[in-house]
Formats: sequence, structure tokens, C-alpha cells
Amino acid sequence: MRDPTDRRPANGRNLRELPGGREQWRAGDGGCPPAEAVAERWARTRTFHHSRYTAERIARERTMSVSVCVPAKECAGTVGRVAAELVGLRERGAIDEVVVVDAASRDGTAAVARRAGARVLQEAELMPRFGEVLGKGDAMWRALSATEGEVVCYLDADTDAFDSHFATGVIGSLVCEQGVEFVKGFYRRPLAHGEMRVPDGGGRVNHLTARPALALFYPELAAVRQPLAGEVAARRELLERLPFATGYAVEIAMLIDVWREVGLAGIAQVDLEEHRNRSQPLQALVPMAHTVLATIARRLQREGRLVEPPVGEQAAVAVDTREPDADGVDADERRAPERPPLASVRVA
Repeated sequence: MRDPTDRRPANGRNLRELPGGREQWRAGDGGCPPAEAVAERWARTRTFHHSRYTAERIARERTMSVSVCVPAKECAGTVGRVAAELVGLRERGAIDEVVVVDAASRDGTAAVARRAGARVLQEAELMPRFGEVLGKGDAMWRALSATEGEVVCYLDADTDAFDSHFATGVIGSLVCEQGVEFVKGFYRRPLAHGEMRVPDGGGRVNHLTARPALALFYPELAAVRQPLAGEVAARRELLERLPFATGYAVEIAMLIDVWREVGLAGIAQVDLEEHRNRSQPLQALVPMAHTVLATIARRLQREGRLVEPPVGEQAAVAVDTREPDADGVDADERRAPERPPLASVRVA
């Protein structure tokens, strides 16, 4: 197990193992390149466009099975098209499994997804010994135990006018490019307010919180365009080694943890062009931004770069010494801000 205070990526995989050459960094004494140069080189060599990866190319070149998981909550208006597009990819041989994980939606989300051909699971029925499902990240973690693919792709259920390229872009970058173990999508997020439409005005927490925080504390990740994007594909064995933040912060936590596991050489990003969904009012973004910052702060604390836990998070990061419940799950673990790596728990 890696030392949690070591913030370097596994095996030092950064600039020299990126595709496109292995030139030495020339900076006086021949030492390591600055983080900014590492990030820029990564962006040049590990950024792709979704158009490279058609369903036919994926079906022809992939050697691993692929599951697509769509966490959903009150998405009856959009999940039908999402599921139908994914079922079409399954029929064309690009993927093997389409799973919608529903959060007991009252608007008929589960029925709509099922009619479109998806396998539908209720999040509360997955790994129930861990108690109440604590948000999107928890649902993603539990769903990992119920899918079978060697590659797992997560997609959002609330995307308007969903197109299959949201799936083929992230999956193709992983199965068609050598050495890639984790892929994030990025896109333009338009912001509409009445008659006004700002083409790139959405994704405010991403632009104003997540990216600046990464640039400051994890500069090697500064070139990741959409750290909070819900469009992700990864190798199962990698995901099973990671803890999962339980709520909104699952994406930023996963990105940092993946970087520490496989380094930049194992990460890619893919341009998905435009993503449209319902924009949140500014007031609703405040707790989201707080969650992102608190999650980064927890990782800084583990690395020894932050002495005190983030305000309001003391209980969440404190070591609990009480005995587990009768079913083997610690009482505080039920309310934990993160779930442990799936490989470390017994799945039932």
C-alpha cells in the first residue's frame, strides 16, 4: 500500500512516459520539469476528440468487456433517450451492458429507462449493509459491485439531447489508445437565462472552484479541462482500488486518486463538444463548491500538507475506534463522506 503522505503519482509516471517522445527535461541541472510543463505536455499528447472513436472502431478494436452505468434521480424527461442511445451501442457491439441505477425516483425514471432497454437497479438495494445511500458517488460505488465489464463508463442521466458520442468518446479513448486507464470528458456548457444564452457560461463550480484549486494544490492536473465532468471511463481494477467520495465531490476525488495511482500517463481527456442540462441557481452552487474544496482539503491533510481537517469535517475524517455493528459495518462508516475501495470490502 502506498504511503498516503506521498503525493507523487505511482511509479513517477509523468512527462517521460507520455506518448510522443521521452526527451529529458533541460533546465540547468537536468532536474524534474516544473508541474506546469508536465501539465501542458500531457494536454498536448493525451487530449483527443470524440470523432476519432466511432462505435464501429470500438467494436472492432476493443479487447475488454464494457459496462455503462447511469446514476439517475428524477430524470424521466431525459433518461429515456440516454438509455436508448446506449442500447443502440450495445446492439452495434461497442458495449456489453447498460445499467441505470435509480434513486427511488418518483417521476417514473426507472420505468422509462426499462422501456428503453436498460437494466434498471435501485441504488438502495445494492450493498444494503452499508445503510443509507449517501448521494451520487455512493450510488456509483455500489453500482460497481453490480456491473460486470472490465471497463466501466459512468454517464449523467440528465443530459439534454444526449448523443451516443458521449459514451463512445470516453470509452474509445480508453480502449483504442495505448496505456490509458482513465478518461474524463470535457465540453462547453452553455448557460441560459431568459432570452440570454452564454455559450460557455455553464460549469461555474468547475471554472471558479475546481480548476483553480487543482492549479494551486495539484498543478500537474491543471490542464484537465472538466474535473467535475460526470462522463468517465476507467478500467474496473483501477476503480476497485479507489475510495469513492459519496456525494457531489466524487469526480474531483476520483481524479486526484487516479493520478496518484497511475500518474498522468494513464489519464486522458476527450472533447465531447457541447453538453446541455438544467443549470442550477447560484445559491445552489455554494454547497457544491464547499464540498469540492472540503474533498481536496481532506486529501491535502492525508498527504501532510494540511495540518487541521477542513472546518465542519472533523467528524468525517476522525479515526473511529468503536466496534463494528453486528453486520460488520462500522456505524460511522454508514455516514462516511467516502466509501472504501471496493476491493477491500466483502460484496454481498
